[in-house]
Amino acid sequence: MEINRLTLPPIGGPGEVTTFYSFESGAARSIALADSAVLLASRQNATTPVLMIDWDTEAPGLHHLFPMRDERYAKDEPVRAGRGAQSRHEGARFEAPRAEAQRPGLLEYFEACREQLKALGRTGGDDHEERARLVLEAIDWEAYVERVDQGRTLYLMRAGCFDDSFGERADRMDWDGLFAACPALYRAFAAHLTRHFRHVLIDCRGGRSAAVSVCTTLLPDRLVGLFTPNGRSLEGLAGVVTRAIDYRCSHEEAQRPLLVYPVPCGVDGVDAERRQLWRRGDPQRGLTGYQPRLEQLLRACYGLSQLSLDSYLDEVQLHGALASGAAQHLGALPERDSDRLSQTRAIESLLGWAAAGRFPWQSRGEIELFDAVEAARLRLAGGARPEGAPDTFDPNGVLLARELLRLGELHLHAGRLPGACDCFAESTTLRQHLLGGGHPDTRASRAALAAVLRDSGRLREARQQYEALLEHCIGAAGPDHPETLAARAGLAATLARLDEFGPAMQLHDAVLDACERLYGPEHIATFDAVAAQARTLALQGEYSRARMLYERVLEGRQRVLGTEHEDTLRCTQQLAALLRDMGDLGNARKLQESVVRVRERLAGPDAGATLQAREALAEIFAAQGDLGAVRDMQQSLAMVREQRLGSEHPDTLGVLLRLASTLSQQGELEEARRLQQHVVSLHERLRGMDDHETLRSKQMLAQTLSSQGNKVAARHLEQSVEEGGNRLLQMRAMSAGPHDAPRDASPGDAAPGEAAPAGLPSPILPGARMGGGVRAAGGGAVPAAQEPLEHKLGQLHKLVEGGRAREARQLADSLREVILRPTVSQALRRRGVALIKQVYQDDNDKDALLAFAEDEVALLEGALIEAAGGRPLALR
Repeated sequence: MEINRLTLPPIGGPGEVTTFYSFESGAARSIALADSAVLLASRQNATTPVLMIDWDTEAPGLHHLFPMRDERYAKDEPVRAGRGAQSRHEGARFEAPRAEAQRPGLLEYFEACREQLKALGRTGGDDHEERARLVLEAIDWEAYVERVDQGRTLYLMRAGCFDDSFGERADRMDWDGLFAACPALYRAFAAHLTRHFRHVLIDCRGGRSAAVSVCTTLLPDRLVGLFTPNGRSLEGLAGVVTRAIDYRCSHEEAQRPLLVYPVPCGVDGVDAERRQLWRRGDPQRGLTGYQPRLEQLLRACYGLSQLSLDSYLDEVQLHGALASGAAQHLGALPERDSDRLSQTRAIESLLGWAAAGRFPWQSRGEIELFDAVEAARLRLAGGARPEGAPDTFDPNGVLLARELLRLGELHLHAGRLPGACDCFAESTTLRQHLLGGGHPDTRASRAALAAVLRDSGRLREARQQYEALLEHCIGAAGPDHPETLAARAGLAATLARLDEFGPAMQLHDAVLDACERLYGPEHIATFDAVAAQARTLALQGEYSRARMLYERVLEGRQRVLGTEHEDTLRCTQQLAALLRDMGDLGNARKLQESVVRVRERLAGPDAGATLQAREALAEIFAAQGDLGAVRDMQQSLAMVREQRLGSEHPDTLGVLLRLASTLSQQGELEEARRLQQHVVSLHERLRGMDDHETLRSKQMLAQTLSSQGNKVAARHLEQSVEEGGNRLLQMRAMSAGPHDAPRDASPGDAAPGEAAPAGLPSPILPGARMGGGVRAAGGGAVPAAQEPLEHKLGQLHKLVEGGRAREARQLADSLREVILRPTVSQALRRRGVALIKQVYQDDNDKDALLAFAEDEVALLEGALIEAAGGRPLALR
């Protein structure tokens, strides 16, 4: 057969293979693939070469979607062999000529491969890569490919030559046998085609078969999985994805990434409530939605502790007509408009993630910002400075700095502090170089960088940035400008975290004086300044003064902003936490319960802010010794966390560990052991044997086993913890460097910052979360005996930060017994325990570290024994 050689535009690098799979609904799958192919081939001025392969030899259909359109449109024109034609004239109906049906395709190609393998015999021996190369070079693949769009570089390898023997030959094709004869053949086939095509799209048959395994496991870089509103369809997709990932993880030659993009089909024909029920489920009715199941599937496949498909599934949904196969594909009937309900928009949304190789758990906003940053970098690398512009000026650099700032804000909103810090730092550096330190844009980037450094615990770096920011703000904007006041407030909060309370309070006083002078005592900016003062006083141990200030702020915000405003609720919760640490548990509980009620009514029982408020209420229950209430709250939180975040999310596991501790204190040791064993198993799989969280959960399990009388198992676990701790210390010692200085606080210890309301003239930046206090039996002021411990911990922190190891060790040894006394508040104990452990770790004293851990265990055991005649202390 004479072959019309393909002339393809260069692609500049290897292309990508994407398999479209659906357990059911083959028509929707084929149309989605065809639409994707048309849109991809239209890119770059319609010069992106795209190849479609119809691998569904049971029910081939792609060739029906792309009848030939070329110059042979005369009704009676003969058809050249192997090049199908379409009869089209006024009023004529299309009938595929028989010559078109004889076009060879996928089946004939691999029949030729099978015969070539037989002809090679043992040539190449066990070198399967060489045998695959010889086979593919001997077969001219262009004979099996046809162009199906004269306006785009779009090509098709149909399922085969549809003669009378096609069905029988398709049944006889042994895909497993081909793999056994040459395991590298399919992989080499994909690589061979991606040297010529930017995108190779495979239409994979449904169900489970050897052909499905070839298409979903061996060939693709990406897997688009369509599913419909029934459990069977979703389970079929999950099975295919799991097998593909497992195979690639367990076979060395197949170890390469596979990106999975699940696509729900046919959800627009029902009402909003039913769509949400199918997607989200209903825990109260025992219904699990497809989104939680997909998130759990992807977490398990990729070993991730958390991910969310919210943004992806908001955008990627195929419409009912497309899912049923009733829609015309875009190549046959191009859409004139692309509104939000259009077929084009649905497929473009999918390609926004899949074609660019983005993870489906990345949000649409994040993807757009990544693209904007990448585009700005390219322009910066190849751009030229305008004539007459200063040497330091580059508009592309200014644009890149802006996009980096936006991307950093997105990272910050998602809680990814390291990513936010990197973006803010690069943006600040660029703007400093291009615009100068006093420029408003530079000040904005530096303010964002300083705040995220502080929230990350990198306090000395944050201090440097705040000091530079304050200097630039005073010089460029003046001492009373809102940015200057915000810089002072941020520096004050940072100094407070460094235990430099005197300078911090001086700065707070200056900010408050300016706000009262400029805006008046009843302005919300003034309330922000008072709240910042209260946080620093709480850190300093001045609890009574902090309480008075918080009460002033709360009363003012309730009056000006309303009782349910976000700032008012945040202040209410901060005051409740302070009262809890002071021992005024009754009033703390009332305040926190009011926050929970408002959160549940406004945001819903499953919202993140509601869950955080309920967890804070559980801490107050624990401080009161109301273990029944604590248990009920923790069980409810565990169920909601699992439904919302998944069973392997760190927040879910943390709640389960706290629930286990509560059960243990109530004497339900077997239930506590079961929960702890479950968490230990997940920690080992997700985090590794020597991770800190794994060792901590093992230590808790060992304690429970010991309480049950199973001393042998408990001792075995304790030895495992000791060995893991030793390995962790060795790794820390090997990797320690000048930037590994201990942090005085972790990001997780910080409460949400106070965001300034929109339109305020003084967006005061937040301080740190208040420190802990003692739970006095009758409430009221903190005993004077507690203040020296706060002061000593501040001294210990300064010694650690200053590198004065010997003095830090002496002070840590003197505090180890005091910090574990039952009368010490849990917040203060957490801080002291962390500092003392840090000292022992830095000193590489494994014996002291283990002994201190044993003292912690003994503390809890002692509390349980003492509680035999009454309610136990709430320790954790």
